[in-house]
Amino acid sequence: MVRNFDPDRAVPDEIRERILENGLRAPSGGFTQGWAFLTLEGDDRERYWRIAAEDPDEKYVEWITGLRRAPLLILAFAHKDAYLDRYTEPDKGWTDRDEGHWTAPYWYVDTGMAVLLMLQTVVDEGLGACFFGPPADKVGRLLKEFGVPAGFDLIGLMSVGYRAPDKRSPSLKRGRRTTAEVVHRGQWGHHLA
Repeated sequence: MVRNFDPDRAVPDEIRERILENGLRAPSGGFTQGWAFLTLEGDDRERYWRIAAEDPDEKYVEWITGLRRAPLLILAFAHKDAYLDRYTEPDKGWTDRDEGHWTAPYWYVDTGMAVLLMLQTVVDEGLGACFFGPPADKVGRLLKEFGVPAGFDLIGLMSVGYRAPDKRSPSLKRGRRTTAEVVHRGQWGHHLA
């Protein structure tokens, strides 16, 4: 995750479109594709930050300053109703929209997969990105500001641009968990040594 960007280098249009198009290739339950994305550049990007960065927690000021330099923001939305509707169609066979049919909220899972494909495309294109969430208490205002219709849940956004010198997250000191810690083989609790 990159938290500081070169503000003087825009993301070329063709790269922006490739990032978005690759995200749309993500798998989705029932091929529902219940996601939507809002791109913000220029003044629209500043409209986002006027709300999201209002009265920030002091510990995030440096982080926000670097993220604000990204020339492109991509907001990711999940659309639950698209899935509930899709699975009442004849080829799926459910007769109601009961969320209890779902083992997990695939509207969030699938949107996350689309975001991951976009992040991988950013890296392949030689750019940097950071996926993060806006302050929860600002989401309602953001949805209203950008005219997002009811039923679309903002799950997060990506800042995208060319990398600038960056300070590594202190969270990385935790280290990456090993497969021996997280992969169970054949039975919960069985790990390779």
